[in-house]
Amino acid sequence: MKQTGKATRGTAINAWLPRTPLPVAILLGAVAEALFLVRVAVPHRPIFDEIYYVPAARAMLERAYLLNREHPPLAKELIALGIRLFGDTPVGWRFMSTLAGTATVLAVFAIVQLMTGRLRSALFAGVLTILNFTVLVQARIAMLDTFMTAFLLAGIATIAWAMRDGGWGKWLAGAMLLGAATACKWAAAPYVAFAAFAFLLLKRGHPQRWPGLAPLPAVALLGLVSVATYFLSFAPVLHFRVDPLTWRGLPSYQYYMYEQQVQVLPHHTYQSDWWTWPLLIRPIWYLYEVTDGAQRGILMIGNPLLMWGGLVAVAACLWGWMTSRSARLLAAFALWAGSVATFALIPKSLGFYYYYYPSSIFIVIAIAAVFDHWRARLGKWDERLVIAAFILALCYFPVLSAQALGSPRAFQYWTWLPSWV
Repeated sequence: MKQTGKATRGTAINAWLPRTPLPVAILLGAVAEALFLVRVAVPHRPIFDEIYYVPAARAMLERAYLLNREHPPLAKELIALGIRLFGDTPVGWRFMSTLAGTATVLAVFAIVQLMTGRLRSALFAGVLTILNFTVLVQARIAMLDTFMTAFLLAGIATIAWAMRDGGWGKWLAGAMLLGAATACKWAAAPYVAFAAFAFLLLKRGHPQRWPGLAPLPAVALLGLVSVATYFLSFAPVLHFRVDPLTWRGLPSYQYYMYEQQVQVLPHHTYQSDWWTWPLLIRPIWYLYEVTDGAQRGILMIGNPLLMWGGLVAVAACLWGWMTSRSARLLAAFALWAGSVATFALIPKSLGFYYYYYPSSIFIVIAIAAVFDHWRARLGKWDERLVIAAFILALCYFPVLSAQALGSPRAFQYWTWLPSWV
C-alpha cells in the first residue's frame, strides 16, 4: 500500500505534463524567446562590449577589414547576420543573441532530460535557467560569450544524446558544435578535451555506452571535426580589402591571437578574480546612466538564490556521488567544477564576472540533479524554489532589462553588498 501511495503521489505531481518532451520544449523555447525580445532595442546605442563587437560585425559586412582580432570570428559573423536581416539597429545587433539565449535554455532542458530521463526535472532546469538572470542579460546584448555558451551547451547535449542512443552522426554533430563554440571564443576549447576524457572514462567503465563508437576513432573524430569546424569559421573573413587573412596565414594568426589574449592589460573597474565569481562578490553594471531619456541600468549578476544555493547543490552532487557512485551527480558536479577550474588555469591578466556565465548555467544543472536524485525526500520543494526565484527575478527585472529607474541613486535597491556598486 505504501508503494502504491508513493506512485500515486508521483503521478499526481506530474499529471499535467505531456508524455513526450517535444511540446514542452517548444513552449519553453517560445516563452524564453518572447521574454528576451521584450524591449530588446533599449538602449538604442551600443553598451559595454558591444562597442567592440558591433563595429567588428559592420566591418565584416563591408568586407573591409578585420576588427577585434584577438577573438575568433564566428560570434561576430552571427551578429553581422542579425544586422543584415534587421538592419544596423539595436534589434539587428541583438536579435541573434536572443536566439542564442533561447538555444541555451533548450540545451539545458535537453541535457537534464537526457541525464535524468524525467520531463519534470528537465522543465525545472529550463525554467530555472530563464530565472537565473545571466541568460536574460546575455540574450539581450551582442557579446561573444552568449554565442559561445549556446554552442557549448548544445554540443554537450548532443554528445549526451550520442551516449544514450549511439551513432557516429550525433557524435559528429556534437564535435562540430564544440568546434563552433571555440570559434566564438577560445574559452570553449578545454571542453573538447573534457568531452574526450569523459568519453574514455565512461567507455572504460561502461562499454555498452556509446554503442558503435570505438574509443580511439571516436576521440580522433572529436578532435579533427572540432578543429576543422573552428578553422572553417574563418572562411567568411578571408581576403578582406585591408590587411587580409589567407588560409596560409591562419596558423600564424592563431599565435597572434594568443599573444593578444595573454598580454598584460591595465586595471579595470570591474575586474575580479575567478574565485570571487561563485561567491557573487563583483558583478558588473553593463549600463548605469541616463540614456533614451531616463536613468537606466543593466546589472550582469546571477540570481542570488540560485548562485548561492547552487553551491550547496554542487557540494551535494559531489557527496552524493561519493556515497552512491551516481554518474549523473558526478557529471553535474564535473560540469560546474571544470568550468570554474578552466579560468583558474587560463593565463589572462584580467578576469570579469561574465566569464562565469557558463558556470552560472551549469550550477542550475547541479540543482536539477540534486532535486532529481533526492526527489522522494524533497517532494515539491522544486516548485517552491521556482516561485522564490521568480519573485527575485521580478524584483531585479528593472535592472536586467534597462527599464527607466526613479533616480540616479536607484541602484541602491539592488546592490545588497558594497562590492555590487
